[in-house]
Amino acid sequence: MLEELLAAGVTEAEYDAWLIRIGEGDQFSSGFVEVNPNSKIPALSDHSTTPPTRVFESGNILLYLAEKFGHFLPKDPAGRTETLNWLFWLQGSAPFLGGGFGHFYNYAPVKIEYAIDRFTMEAKRQLDVLDKQLARGRYVAGEEYTIADIAIWPWYGNVVLGNVYGAAEFLDAGSYKNVLRWAQDIASRPGVKRGRIVNRTNGPLNEQLHERHAASDFDTNTEDKRQQ
Repeated sequence: MLEELLAAGVTEAEYDAWLIRIGEGDQFSSGFVEVNPNSKIPALSDHSTTPPTRVFESGNILLYLAEKFGHFLPKDPAGRTETLNWLFWLQGSAPFLGGGFGHFYNYAPVKIEYAIDRFTMEAKRQLDVLDKQLARGRYVAGEEYTIADIAIWPWYGNVVLGNVYGAAEFLDAGSYKNVLRWAQDIASRPGVKRGRIVNRTNGPLNEQLHERHAASDFDTNTEDKRQQ
């Protein structure tokens, strides 16, 4: 979202992205808990306000930034409501895809057939819901790119593109043609290309920018450059 705002010319959206290593318990440090008492990432501290404003939960961060800067959220009541319909759809649905399907299919040390079947069917149902919605317009909430797309793409877009869980073939992702078209469209956006590597610590070294404190970091501080 922040990279999309910068791409839209909102210079006030310049930001620092600090790496929180959840495997090492950084999320339980006093500094982080002060920003998010639930000890989950992401969390945002807006230092343009006095005192700084803490914002946690990804959906609320997107809504906060959209309202603060006036981008990616329609101003007309119908468009705004439809966008928020899908933003909140994501908040309710993603745990079934990630903590449900993703966990039992890809991460669980014991493969439980019932759990895999249960969450596979739910993931496919959700993809079908999204596919039918995307048959109605270029983006999730219509013809305008919004925070609904920004919220949903990292989950469902990456699944059908084969970037997470290694499950695209298993889920028959290619059959969700509208989701696939939408996912590829968004993946080509410059702001998305930059944003998706921020705080990333796995994958190709040139796609890892552990921390981002200036726009120039994309050219100088990716891990392939740092390790030269």
